Amino acid sequence: MKMNKPPIIMSLILLAVVLVSCKQQKKDSSVDSARDREMQGSMESEAPQITLEKLEGSPAYADAVLQLEEPKNTTIADGGEVNFNFTMNNYELGAQTSGPNAERLANSGKGQHIHFILNNQPYSAHYEPAFAKEIPNGVHHLVAFLSRSYHESVKNERSVVVKKMVVGPDAEDTLGLDMESPTLIYSRPKGEYSGADTENLMLDFFVLNTTLSENGNKVRATINGNEFTISEWAPHIVRGLPMGEVTIQLELIDGEGNLIPGPFNQVTRTVTLKE
Repeated sequence: MKMNKPPIIMSLILLAVVLVSCKQQKKDSSVDSARDREMQGSMESEAPQITLEKLEGSPAYADAVLQLEEPKNTTIADGGEVNFNFTMNNYELGAQTSGPNAERLANSGKGQHIHFILNNQPYSAHYEPAFAKEIPNGVHHLVAFLSRSYHESVKNERSVVVKKMVVGPDAEDTLGLDMESPTLIYSRPKGEYSGADTENLMLDFFVLNTTLSENGNKVRATINGNEFTISEWAPHIVRGLPMGEVTIQLELIDGEGNLIPGPFNQVTRTVTLKE
């Protein structure tokens, strides 16, 4: 019997072509995968790294004084609009703070002001010493301090006012703050930043009834998951942040890294960065 050789030869040729094609596809796939890994690694290496460094160069205002003149009595019969009046010495509201940081940081064209903080909520900025605020019934904890035009707090024992306000009948203290215990007050960053203001964000806070040190109490800052430890009461500059929403958590911790008890000693805020 004669065999039909041509079909067999054609089948072998087709099989060889298929095998070569498969090998080439596998090689191409490996090359693509390697290229993808290389591009991903390159993108990750090019992604900005979040850094934190101490802010230098601000005038100290070591002798600046802030005092609350009104209300004289912070036990108030009913909630509603409350008139506040502050006085200050060796400090000028509305003035532009001198030095290089006014150019580097988000700076208020209205000048120096007061940060008014109730119950460690986001501050309101006041450029005049007298203003009115809506205060609801309840027990509230007021912290107000002098601020430079670029929102850096003035840090001395006399530049801050700390008051407990009891407003309305049967006011209930839902926070349970011991106003003599170590307490952390959040200040900056706050709100939205755009353009050049996104390059250097100032991290700033106020501490009460404690000092910070390498071996003692500290502030732990977690910024978009990146953790930093601050052992000096000083403002810091955050760089390398991506556009969009940024999450900042501040915690007052002891020398072993444990959270110090207190209703304000762990706070999380979000800010937005836009082109």
